[in-house]
Amino acid sequence: MWKYTGVKECNEFLLSLHLISEENHKKYIKTIYGIANNIPNNYRIFKIKKRRGGHRTIYEPKPMLKYIQKQILSSLLNEQRISNYAKAYHKNISLKDNALPHLNKKTILKLDIKNFFNSISFLDVYNACFPLYLYPAPVGIILTYLCTYQGHLVEGAPTSAYISNLVMRDLDEQIGLWCSNKNIVYTRYSDDFTFSGDFNPQEVIEVVKKLLNKKGLKLNNKKTKVINNSQSQNVTGIVVNEKLQVSSKKRKMLRQEIYYIKKYGIKSHLEKRGLKYNSKEYLNILYGKILYVLQINAADKEFNNYKKYLSDLIKKIK
Repeated sequence: MWKYTGVKECNEFLLSLHLISEENHKKYIKTIYGIANNIPNNYRIFKIKKRRGGHRTIYEPKPMLKYIQKQILSSLLNEQRISNYAKAYHKNISLKDNALPHLNKKTILKLDIKNFFNSISFLDVYNACFPLYLYPAPVGIILTYLCTYQGHLVEGAPTSAYISNLVMRDLDEQIGLWCSNKNIVYTRYSDDFTFSGDFNPQEVIEVVKKLLNKKGLKLNNKKTKVINNSQSQNVTGIVVNEKLQVSSKKRKMLRQEIYYIKKYGIKSHLEKRGLKYNSKEYLNILYGKILYVLQINAADKEFNNYKKYLSDLIKKIK
């Protein structure tokens, strides 16, 4: 379709995408090409601590590149279909949607992809997101440069999450079809695979490994977990043994917070905890956590009572 597309036609195509707010066509094209050809200087790189030790590297695009990526996401990527097995990074989906299919199952298998974003290559992104039947090759290449960093996806770019779903779409469908034939339930939340039912976990692991290897991806063997229904079965932070429920650990922590507020008063409680929030800020944060518990299980009487208690308390604070 784009066989005879030259520089002029490609530039016109880029202009039609409205990636930046610039009416001067020459400045528009110069800006897009300038950023695409100098990606490393358009990121701020920093590390944050992981809860369980180690650090995660975050690549934050600078304002102009971030704006361009948001335009690409909203105008070009969000229109493209992802797999029904993907339960993260798109509208009207939540952790609950990832957990619900695995409710009350005999066995749950959890697998994790090693170095997920960094393992998704420039070519993966180009083929999945900006293929030749939709974009002239030079335009697709420029768009791919704008969404990658030194040849791969990075964590921190607005486009990375949805792109990962597009790249994983065919793999999701392959795994999902295989699982369907075996009466196994399958969902994927970002780099986390979850399988449930009555099955041989090792068989699933071997199949997934082979399919991942074909895409240049690997399992993080340290995070492989098999959970039987005699144990607490947790899927992305939600217990799924008999009913959907936030983990007992989180519920206990929230229960303690309410107890200490009732016993000592909000100001005294904040002082004892060494928290620097004002009373209303802290109560609103706590209220949000209570709402999350009720989002997972709306019928929880205990936490509905906590919701009412906090709502009344917030209203009393000026």
